Amino acid sequence: MTIVVGYVPTQEGAAALDYAVAQARKSNSLLIVINSSRGTALVDQNYASSDEVSGLEEQLTREGIEHKVLQPVRGQDATDEILDAAQQHSADLIVIGMRKRTPVGKLIMGSTAQRILLEASCPVLAVKAGWHAN
Repeated sequence: MTIVVGYVPTQEGAAALDYAVAQARKSNSLLIVINSSRGTALVDQNYASSDEVSGLEEQLTREGIEHKVLQPVRGQDATDEILDAAQQHSADLIVIGMRKRTPVGKLIMGSTAQRILLEASCPVLAVKAGWHAN
């Protein structure tokens, strides 16, 4: 089994990663962590620093989880990077984080989440910010 998780260094990203790690541990799955940037700005707050990535790699290795952490900067948006990784690695599950929205925001879900939910060829699980594995 292969799990792809879209990761950004936020509460939503942490919740998605936490859930994906728990699932990978349970099912002895390969975990593909995608943290991407279009590369169009000098600073991208959604792009994890090298220290964050190193810490993540160490945690996953320590927990014995087979994994790849990918940080593509190819001019594509996060949706395309996640969907491409899911297709390339024949993902069985995509995990994404969701933030709380206003009633109007709920009507117009974030474009990244919406596109992943609509276009993915495998199941997608959306995790609320603040979720933590027990």
